[in-house]
Amino acid sequence: MLNIELNGRVPSDVAEIQRLATVNYGHYTSMQVRGRAVRGLALHLARLSDGNEEFFDYRMGIDDEQRLLGLIRHALGTETDASVRVGFVAPLARGAAPDVLISVSDPVDDTAGRPLHVRTDHYQRDWPAQKNAATMGSMYAVRRARLAGYDDALFVGPDNRISEGTTWNVAFYDGDRVIWPEAPMLKGVTMVLLQLALTMNGTPWSIRPVDAVELPLMTGAAAVNSICPAQPVAGIDGVPFPATDKLVALLRDAGESIPFDDL
Repeated sequence: MLNIELNGRVPSDVAEIQRLATVNYGHYTSMQVRGRAVRGLALHLARLSDGNEEFFDYRMGIDDEQRLLGLIRHALGTETDASVRVGFVAPLARGAAPDVLISVSDPVDDTAGRPLHVRTDHYQRDWPAQKNAATMGSMYAVRRARLAGYDDALFVGPDNRISEGTTWNVAFYDGDRVIWPEAPMLKGVTMVLLQLALTMNGTPWSIRPVDAVELPLMTGAAAVNSICPAQPVAGIDGVPFPATDKLVALLRDAGESIPFDDL
């Protein structure tokens, strides 16, 4: 399946398509819809609201949220399970509210793939706290990693602190607790939901700065995003993580306890 709607209709005007294809300014959130429901819906809406204030000086109200939910339902049509990307893009008229661009595609299996081999990359996304349209740097990092024989890249800041992966947050395990890096980065919806669920499950966790030199001290690592809450990471820069299975089990159990919110 594939459907793309701009403000509730399929864009057909050449000028509209040209604008969407050439103006790289905006922000978005990605979610997996199951049974017309989403995990962490309020967090997705809050992310979009924050992005609108940051990039468009536009404050969303309750009516805006209800309209947005209606646009998501409209784009889904009769589909119950899907991958959905909800974005806000620059409007044609200066000072107008940003346009809503929604794409619907096939649902993605959340089963973890083979363990990833990752390399560090000294890079920080523009506006790291926002899920924004400036993704070329991240994609270029993936390309560099694969050319070097790795699967993906993990960003390290100028202070040598680990922040996030290219399209995912990273979780570590030290044999006692789950550790989330503290650095300029996106607070992923799935990451926040897992932290809440870990607390409810009684699993120790903490957020703290993680220097890249600490990697050999970690026993497990996992990539976390809306597609998979616990994708195992076998190693970073050749450093192996023998207890990754333990971390993945903790995150998977936490993820399964997170409720869905109806759209």
